[in-house]
Amino acid sequence: MAAESGKIDPMHQFLIEPLFGQDWAIAGHNIAFTNSALWMVITLAALWLFMLGGMKRELVPGRWQVMVEGFTGFITSMMHANIGPEGKKFTPYVFSLFMFILIANILGMMPVGIVGVHPFTVTSHLTVTGVLAIISFSIVLIVGFWRHGFHFFSLFVPHGTPGYMVPLIFMIELFSFMIRPFSLGLRLFVAMTAGHILMKVLAGFVINGLNAGALTVAIVSIPSFILMIGITLLELLVCAIQAYVFALLTSLYLNDAIHLH
Repeated sequence: MAAESGKIDPMHQFLIEPLFGQDWAIAGHNIAFTNSALWMVITLAALWLFMLGGMKRELVPGRWQVMVEGFTGFITSMMHANIGPEGKKFTPYVFSLFMFILIANILGMMPVGIVGVHPFTVTSHLTVTGVLAIISFSIVLIVGFWRHGFHFFSLFVPHGTPGYMVPLIFMIELFSFMIRPFSLGLRLFVAMTAGHILMKVLAGFVINGLNAGALTVAIVSIPSFILMIGITLLELLVCAIQAYVFALLTSLYLNDAIHLH
């Protein structure tokens, strides 16, 4: 937490910093290992451990196995409902996408700052969410053109459109389609960034109130702390909702590419 003259900078938590020096470069490009990269590795490690502990295939499953099977079953059901039987082949990707976002979101909420470790929410950076969105959108395009060829463009002309309206409707639908990766990545980025800024501001009220005297503690710090607890619980819900929305929209976009609805 950055503090200068008693003021807390809510944006400092999003600063990307190199961890082991800044002199790592290839062809003039800095490739230093950053805090963002570290937390992405931690996210992948947590996902790997989660799946490893829940894939024992015991006859009488334990709680861990039940939890893993619950998540896999949830995504499988969503893919079947949105795409049909053909969605099964895309389930591993959407499941990985959902779990990565969910774990990254939750890790960024962990109160490890009390022991001197500053958590970093990788999904609060548009670069990360944008890359995830571009990967999903690229898969949609590849599937669409692979299955339908140039007939894929019929997706942008709804059935029953009058002939004289086709050029206008085509351009509108094409623009709407091309904006999907931006809205997909931007939605997750904005939700996580806004929530963390709000929590940091409330934390600033609590800390500065504690330093200002008993009256300020009663008027500012205590209400801010209570509100901060509520916002934290809400943000945990947002973490799950945003992961679900990202996976849901990806499955719906895949459905469009497969069935041309």
